[in-house]
Amino acid sequence: MVDFRAPRPSWPRFHPIGLTKYRSPFHRKRLTLQETLSPDLVKLAAKSARDEYTDGAVYQMLSRHEKNQSFKKALEDLARGEQSHYEFWKAYTHDTTVKVNRLKVYFTLLLRLTLGLTFTMKFLERHEDALHERYRQMVQNIPPADKARFEAMMEEEEHQESYLMGEIHEGRVKYMSFIVLGLADAVVEISGIHAGSLGIYNRTELAGLAGVVAGMAASIAMASAAYAQAKQGFEGSAKWSAIYTGVSYMFTAIFLALPYFLTGSMITALGISLVVGVALVAAMTYYDTVISARKFKRQFGEIAGIILAASFALYIAGTLIRQLLGIVIG
Repeated sequence: MVDFRAPRPSWPRFHPIGLTKYRSPFHRKRLTLQETLSPDLVKLAAKSARDEYTDGAVYQMLSRHEKNQSFKKALEDLARGEQSHYEFWKAYTHDTTVKVNRLKVYFTLLLRLTLGLTFTMKFLERHEDALHERYRQMVQNIPPADKARFEAMMEEEEHQESYLMGEIHEGRVKYMSFIVLGLADAVVEISGIHAGSLGIYNRTELAGLAGVVAGMAASIAMASAAYAQAKQGFEGSAKWSAIYTGVSYMFTAIFLALPYFLTGSMITALGISLVVGVALVAAMTYYDTVISARKFKRQFGEIAGIILAASFALYIAGTLIRQLLGIVIG
């Protein structure tokens, strides 16, 4: 394991207006060697230098906005590590000017502020995986004199994110499964209730109100179940597990019911509600799969399939009730 706490050259400060440019101290020494390098290596090295330079600026910006001192130090260590990697690749790129991709820096900061540091680092890790694969393809073109440094850099790249993740213990991640539970159950159950309402209610407001009332009752039941579940050996708080589950369920039920209060067409309201439900599931599933490193398509497909199947089944049930029993409300 590489010791990321070892002293490294200081990283140039990233300024929102006017970025500090950096030139490798090895630049002049390597000029005579660059003419003998493979053109492919020079091209890929230029891209790698830009990526490493930007990644360093990303970690530095995250560290400057991080209040947790442990997280802050870990991010600063990563920024210094990225500068070292930038220096390595910059030596192969002649006089190519390297600039920070400010859009990536600010987008990453937005992710950090809205979705948390754990999600942000896991999201960045996906980019790092592609970067590592590129490095492996370049290994044959690295000059023999630089092979040892290149291999050490590869080892450092492959362990640096796991080093940071070992330092991060965000509370919100503990309760992610309870949030997903509340949201997924709400989408399936409330969408089903609304679909069943097509055959019974004549007014969309009544169908929407039925969803809200059912959501209130079900959110309490789900919160109670989550509380009992968390008591069985869960490391976090049973109280917060119940709160996250119940609140996520209730908010989801309200979002799904809103279209029924905005239009008089039952079919239109149901269509919009289903789109909202699928969008909520997609967003939460993506968050969960990034955190847990699982496959998005499979997990999302399963939940979306359940939603549509339940909605269709209850639509048929509501229609049969209306036709066979003649029950109509509103």
